[in-house]
Amino acid sequence: MRTNPTARWCLLGAMLMMCLFLISCNKVNRANFERIQEGMSMAEVVEILGEPTDASQIDLSFVAGAAAKWEDEKTGRKISVQFLNGKVKFKQFEDTER
Repeated sequence: MRTNPTARWCLLGAMLMMCLFLISCNKVNRANFERIQEGMSMAEVVEILGEPTDASQIDLSFVAGAAAKWEDEKTGRKISVQFLNGKVKFKQFEDTER
């Protein structure tokens, strides 16, 4: 049975689009890291990256601190963000694939 060349191109195009979609689903990347700015709230960061892989916090009477980490096990990329009084103070991006 012979396959229609147009159908083959459509199938190839659909497969390419699906691959690009799956790649773009990964939120732990350099572009999203650059979107995180000092002074953002945890909710704003979660809106960009989704829920963190790991998080911890400490709340003293005069200061509150928190740290959150987003990790993609497939790529080895990690984004770490430290918060002071609920706002981004420091951030770090790691890419172990390089």
